Amino acid sequence: MHRKELAIAPILESSLGIKSLVLQDFDSDLFGTFTRDIDRPASQIETAKLKAARALELSGLDLAIASEGSFFPHPILGIAYNRELVLLLDQKHDFAVYGEYLSTDTNFRHQEISSYDQAYEFALKIGFPDHAVILMPDAQTAKSSIYKGITSMEILENTVIDLLRIYPTIHIETDMRALYNPTRMKNIVKATEDLVRKLQQLCPNCNFVNFDVGELLKGLPCELCGLPTQMIRAHIYKCDRCEFQQEILFPTGIRVADAMYCNYCNP
Repeated sequence: MHRKELAIAPILESSLGIKSLVLQDFDSDLFGTFTRDIDRPASQIETAKLKAARALELSGLDLAIASEGSFFPHPILGIAYNRELVLLLDQKHDFAVYGEYLSTDTNFRHQEISSYDQAYEFALKIGFPDHAVILMPDAQTAKSSIYKGITSMEILENTVIDLLRIYPTIHIETDMRALYNPTRMKNIVKATEDLVRKLQQLCPNCNFVNFDVGELLKGLPCELCGLPTQMIRAHIYKCDRCEFQQEILFPTGIRVADAMYCNYCNP
């Protein structure tokens, strides 16, 4: 519906030989919209599973791909953060695997405006017209009052002027749907690559997919005193199917931690 296959399908075909079919009558907006007129029915992962399950039901096939994105403040930096998931649901073999990519590379933004000049300035900052904007009377409004996918300066100006004739201030925000947001589309590519990585990472015990890091072990020794630090010493890889685990020491190739990270040498 939002042309995500442009980012996802070529990677799946070249890496895994999967040929993608896009269901033309599939309304993914039923599973939530960025403009908040339709709430997401579950968590990001569960919503992607619901989308994929619905695609399987409509297509009669046994393999489905679904994508789901979210935006929220970075837990440390406070700036906008994008989390993209691309999920594969295999009905025949009864498993789901998702690739993930988190990035501060996003133009996610919103603002209350009272003039066209403010709308014009906002549009330039978010990469208009390659990136679209949305206009509405306020941040929480009826679906009939939302103007999406604006990529024309003329339409932007006319819509802003028309709305400001009715309301003293209006709400403008970036259109985060993938087909109107090339920056987000790049992040979906990264999530798809992560999905492929997990599908090609096989368990050494049962040869099943998604043999991936399930736990991080701290305790990398300090380079000066040898005491354990909070730096990562090992990755624990886990298999969802047979529950086999494998510890990989010094996954980054670093065997000792800089003394600046040691609570004894640098309390």
